[in-house]
Amino acid sequence: MDTPDFPHGPLHGVRVIELGQLLAGPFCGQLLADFGAEVIKVEPPGVGDPMREWGREKAHGKTLWWPLIARNKKSITCDLRTEQGQEIIKSLAADADVLLENFRPGTLEKWNLGPDVLKAINPRLVLVRVSGYGQTGPYASRAGFGSIGEAMGGLRYVCGDPSTAPSRVGIAIGDTLAAMHAALGTVMALFARERIGRGQIVDSAIYEAVLNFMESIVIEYDQAGYIRERSGPILPNIAPSNVYPTADGLDILIGANQDSVFRRLCQAMQRPELADDERYATHWARGSHQKQLDDLIADWTRTLKAADLLALMEEHGVPAGGIYRAPEMMADPHFQARQAIVRVAHPDLGQVAMQNVAPRLSETPGSVRHCGPALGEHTEEVLTTLLSMPPERVAQLKTAGVI
Repeated sequence: MDTPDFPHGPLHGVRVIELGQLLAGPFCGQLLADFGAEVIKVEPPGVGDPMREWGREKAHGKTLWWPLIARNKKSITCDLRTEQGQEIIKSLAADADVLLENFRPGTLEKWNLGPDVLKAINPRLVLVRVSGYGQTGPYASRAGFGSIGEAMGGLRYVCGDPSTAPSRVGIAIGDTLAAMHAALGTVMALFARERIGRGQIVDSAIYEAVLNFMESIVIEYDQAGYIRERSGPILPNIAPSNVYPTADGLDILIGANQDSVFRRLCQAMQRPELADDERYATHWARGSHQKQLDDLIADWTRTLKAADLLALMEEHGVPAGGIYRAPEMMADPHFQARQAIVRVAHPDLGQVAMQNVAPRLSETPGSVRHCGPALGEHTEEVLTTLLSMPPERVAQLKTAGVI
């Protein structure tokens, strides 16, 4: 339940100017907007963010990614390559809390919107910069997409089956990880601002965000010379934790690698003696006999239908679940009970389903208030209200192609 002081979440009252495009910057902006920040998205006049056209599927000619990535935001158009457009951004930055961008390093400086300029205008401004390699170092000026960050951060090498070339996760995980780090950095910088009295730069590099999620691969190599390889659906030496077949052709993931949980799995299998078998009795023993143990479990699971197997796992307290796609997510009663997926009004598509806000806060929760806006939908409102710009001046800028 929203409280009167925070009608749309804990970031209510925080103003963010979002200059980025595509995914990494805009997803950071989405996270901030979900929790109540006023996010003013700045887009090139006439064309907008390429995300307005991206996505595998469209409905009635409309992109199905834009309503999600730009939800809860305002859209204004402004040509940042023009001096007049740059002056608009400087004026907005003067009263903003955060300026977010994910251009190649040096681009803001080229547009006379670099950190020194912005700091002189507003010392309390938090400048959030998302890029492939970060703002410093020999690679900083290189073009850097999320896919490259995934490769250099170590994720691509360990994804896929060992018999194939390195694979990719089926989503733009590098961009979203960098965005999540940027959002966390933003909140930390805003918190610190209350103590030190000034803003700072948040530098989120895609390859570092991926690297940060790569568990123990660096220390394993440093101390033991071990290089983690591709292992398909398993983690080496973590057993049993795999996808297992069922009698009706569905796959179920079972995770029973902890000693006490494995013992419960053995009870469910009516093979309690396996928990004391020296090949499987400990974490290290199960890891050493991983293939043999997985084959043994698979021989048992394929005698059961998926629903019966899941019920049995629940009865014995063994973590298990189906391999979900969107249809299964939308039909699942747990998703429904927690409103993990919500429907939001769209001006052309009616009610559209999308992920709800996460994580959940008990006192100041975030919310999905509206879908991504039309290009420049809020330009006149922002310029006349926030910058007190006369309507005739707005009209002149529009005629000149600046907005």
